[in-house]
Amino acid sequence: MNAVLTPEKVRDASKAGVAIAARAPAGIALVLLGTGVVGGAFLKLLNTPVAAALRLVGVANSRRQQTAVEALADRGLREQLKRQGDARDDVKLLNALDASDAAVKVIVDATASAELAARHAEWLARGYHVVTANKSLGGGELSGWRTLQEALAKGAHYGDAATVGAGLPVLSTLRRLRACGDGLLTLEGVFSGSLSYLFNQYDGSRPFSALLEEARQQGYTEPDPRSDLSGEDVARKLLILARNAGFALGTDEVEVESLVPESLRGLDTQAFLARADELDAPLAARHAEAATRGNVLRYLARLNQRGHARVGLVEVSPTHPAARLYGTDNQFALTTTRYHTQPLVIQGPGAGPEVTAQALLGDVLALG
Repeated sequence: MNAVLTPEKVRDASKAGVAIAARAPAGIALVLLGTGVVGGAFLKLLNTPVAAALRLVGVANSRRQQTAVEALADRGLREQLKRQGDARDDVKLLNALDASDAAVKVIVDATASAELAARHAEWLARGYHVVTANKSLGGGELSGWRTLQEALAKGAHYGDAATVGAGLPVLSTLRRLRACGDGLLTLEGVFSGSLSYLFNQYDGSRPFSALLEEARQQGYTEPDPRSDLSGEDVARKLLILARNAGFALGTDEVEVESLVPESLRGLDTQAFLARADELDAPLAARHAEAATRGNVLRYLARLNQRGHARVGLVEVSPTHPAARLYGTDNQFALTTTRYHTQPLVIQGPGAGPEVTAQALLGDVLALG
């Protein structure tokens, strides 16, 4: 008798196959911290053929976690975790990683949590590899950066491509140049995909707050856009790049121009969004002033060879490289002892969960 292949049997076989694959030996085992837009995009990539050699043994959001094999194999894991799961306990997550038979054990931090970032050095010192989009350690206090370097000397790897430029080959290029004896003289560019989008679009014909709301709806900004508008995120990226180039800069050594008026800084997110039109008049005035000189506004990060670092709004001419960016493009112009006559320019999309998640995946796969 021929077996009848019902939809239920197909579904059961598929689930069994995924569960078996999840239990199968893998060269790399990992836990994922953070299931927001970037973490969610990363989970989708884990279900693609290129990630077949990876085994997810734990996942957590800010309140719940999951380490059960069948639950981890569920394509709806991210949504499921919003409703059910064990209480958050990092010890149990790391125990799941230790219990795996994988040769390589990785913690993927897809959060923006400073508390979690502060543990990166500890995890590295214990032999776990860390792959992260979290800028709070590399771009935080100088003491944290130095602790990170000490931990890396013990042999574990720190995958941080996603912390700057959403995975554009900026950090890898900078490190390669330095390893070859080249030295960074100046660095300039647009390091924020959200601010790039806003000022590429802003021509004075529409209120800045309307563009800001569009960018927020498209996922180009943080849920609270002040995280972008304050310039602090750009400053962290500049610190990460500067430190990798050999400049031991502290957070207080970066001059940061915030685009958020003092009156809007202490509000909760919803109150700020309700009053975002208070951004319009000051920026309209600056745009009009720049336009009288034939210039446009761009939010630039700059570092010179004396270690002076600044991020803020700058007038640039229409022929300036930053004036010719598109969408959420980031741009990094590196002038070095060897790239002196013409800077080395790296440019491309610098925002979006998919490209950021791809950078995380690339760093994980590089450990295999």
